[in-house]
Amino acid sequence: MKYAIEATAVQKRFGSLQALGGVDLAVEEGEFFGLLGPNGAGKTTLISIIAGLTRADAGRVKVMGYDVVGDYRLARRNLGVVPQELVFDPFFTVRETLRIQSGYFGLRDNGAWIDEVMESLGLADKADVNTRALSGGMKRRVLVAQALVHKPPVIVLDEPTAGVDVELRQTLWQFIARLNRDGHTIVLTTHYLEEAESLCNRIAMLKGGKVVALDKTANLLKRHAGAFLHLKVKGELPAALAQGAPREAGGGYRFQLASYDDVESVLAPVRAAGLHIEELQVLTPDLEDVFVQVMSGAPAQERT
Repeated sequence: MKYAIEATAVQKRFGSLQALGGVDLAVEEGEFFGLLGPNGAGKTTLISIIAGLTRADAGRVKVMGYDVVGDYRLARRNLGVVPQELVFDPFFTVRETLRIQSGYFGLRDNGAWIDEVMESLGLADKADVNTRALSGGMKRRVLVAQALVHKPPVIVLDEPTAGVDVELRQTLWQFIARLNRDGHTIVLTTHYLEEAESLCNRIAMLKGGKVVALDKTANLLKRHAGAFLHLKVKGELPAALAQGAPREAGGGYRFQLASYDDVESVLAPVRAAGLHIEELQVLTPDLEDVFVQVMSGAPAQERT
């Protein structure tokens, strides 16, 4: 099978810090793949190695079958990366910036695609505006456009919606979802886990430079089966019941349930104590719950 991205036993150390401790990862062509982890987990280091900005100490990375070191020209031509940082050239307009980016890849007569990208990202009315005059959100749109200007089959988005408004998030995801439907492979890192849950078909979680969970999104949610009971009462819960139930910000309690049958075991002592129930809600786990469990050290079975 030809993978869009294939990382084998990738290691990277910065001084005494082991940023990546042997990462094995394969992203299939056409996937919408999530790469999640806390700050310092090694996500950006791995992306930098994939993009050829950093060289691994050991291991091997390929993009569309091309080694990022041995076949770096072809590997980079097949890859578009949207970085976390706002990096821009203050001396050019948006259109000029995208034309120059096209030139880096030897593309001529790319004006029609540049216009389409700008239109899709809400940049059309800023085409002739100097990039230094743009807002932070608009500059981030330009970064996305730069990554897409050479129509790469593999697109890596490193925190693309960090600190941006709702309009940009919606516009970006509509366009990226369209590219994915057209066959582009998307790799996303984000701290907005609801984005990853709704967009990504498969997810890898990194912790301490290692992959600690790797599975289809639906399987990750099923693996952490069960439910949560949100309960708020007038008065104080019996001590035995409140023990081990986290107190929520609004004054309620959160009980983890192995199944819906456990609801009665919570409500029975509440009724026995004569307490009035103000709020009651049964919630199914979301990706944030799974993420917290995995990062707290809960065992995670890896699958393909």
